Amino acid sequence: MKTSTKIWIVIFIISLVLSLLLGGAVSQGIILENGISFNFSVLGYVGLIFVIINFISSNILFFRFLTAQPFSRLLFFITVPVTAFSAIICFYLINLNTIQNPQVEYVRQVLNVSPTNNNNYLWLAIIVIAYLLILFISFKFACKPIKKVEDAVRRLSNGRVPGEIQIGGSKQFSEIENGLNKINVNYKEKENLIKKTNLEYEKYIPKQFLKFLGKSSILELELGNQVQREVTTMFVDIHHSTQTSTTLSLEENFNYINSYLNVVSPIIRKFNGFVDKYLGDGILAVFAKPENALECSVSIVKAVDIKNKSMKNLPNLEVGISINTGEVVFGIVGEEERKSPTIISDAVNFASKMNDFNKYFGSKIIFSKRTLNSLKIDYPLSYRYVGTLSFEDDKEFVSLFESLDHHERKKRDKMENDKTQFEQAVRFFNLGKCHQAKEIFQTILKNTRGDKVAYMYYNRCEQDVCGEAPLRI
Repeated sequence: MKTSTKIWIVIFIISLVLSLLLGGAVSQGIILENGISFNFSVLGYVGLIFVIINFISSNILFFRFLTAQPFSRLLFFITVPVTAFSAIICFYLINLNTIQNPQVEYVRQVLNVSPTNNNNYLWLAIIVIAYLLILFISFKFACKPIKKVEDAVRRLSNGRVPGEIQIGGSKQFSEIENGLNKINVNYKEKENLIKKTNLEYEKYIPKQFLKFLGKSSILELELGNQVQREVTTMFVDIHHSTQTSTTLSLEENFNYINSYLNVVSPIIRKFNGFVDKYLGDGILAVFAKPENALECSVSIVKAVDIKNKSMKNLPNLEVGISINTGEVVFGIVGEEERKSPTIISDAVNFASKMNDFNKYFGSKIIFSKRTLNSLKIDYPLSYRYVGTLSFEDDKEFVSLFESLDHHERKKRDKMENDKTQFEQAVRFFNLGKCHQAKEIFQTILKNTRGDKVAYMYYNRCEQDVCGEAPLRI
């Protein structure tokens, strides 16, 4: 029992005893002659105060008693006092004309009741209506928490409810309130866990991959799901020198490469692409638009250069990026116990092979003719034709182009000025005209130092190794 309740019980008992002791003085102060008048003595006023205190304390205790009861008892204890009080009034109204008492005579005068008019039955009807109205209000008040429980359950059925659920009412409803709030807390914890899990899933299966498949959740993925789309794939290959591999332990080498991947991956997301898979020290990324892939590649090269400058005690890493556009199949492969999302296409395979050109010629960013043709007509791009590439059993050659946008402005301007000569030299090389190609590449190298692609072509011309394609995979 609460301390406040104990205090109210003491107040009720004291006020009740004093009200009974001083009740005579209070009643003597009420005069029923030609109306109601009051003439309280000092004891009458004191007794009246204790009567009021007793009335207040009894109602407070009764209300607290009700709130401590189960709902079924609550309705009973609300009904009984009202019914008993109404029954007593009804009894006196029925027998009002037969009771001989000065106070009753005054009541008859006030209510205008006499043996001839039978107005007491009219008042009886009014009391019955008032009784029913009081019961209606009492039941509505008592059942109000049920409506709140219904509303809380409805909201909980749709998910977590913001804030705490408040029911009120009797002790039984307080327990229901606590139970619903525990459920709400569990909802919140599970909701946070689901959000956290979904965020972790997105690290393994990107949202964009699900979007290509027309799915909104990893739970919707099924073995064999597939869809064909034209996209631009980008292979990012991080070339680390032999010195790096031999001077670092396996763990250090792993962390070293991973530090570069941590630089590259956020840039891919920034340009609306996603990482399909990590290939050791390389990345396969997918873009819906070729423009995004080219812009991303330039940012990656620049970011890796900045990273190299910050790693003063370690060898620099070189990055080679190849970009190809074509039809690919997004799908879920594997078996029921082990599923894996992937993209499959000759366009993807060719993009990976394009990196061999980067490794051999020392270029940073190359892209295919299909990618060039997929760009917007007004897309600003500094580039040049650098040769062709084909598979061993494929007679079709694919034209390759090098992006120049990652170079410093001065060097890029020189390379753009030499673009026509450079491309003519490459065509001479492909036709087997080593002498003509060599002379042009020699002139280009005098104008632009550090042009690695021109230098490699020049060396091959020196070796008299010219042919239809610089590389055949």
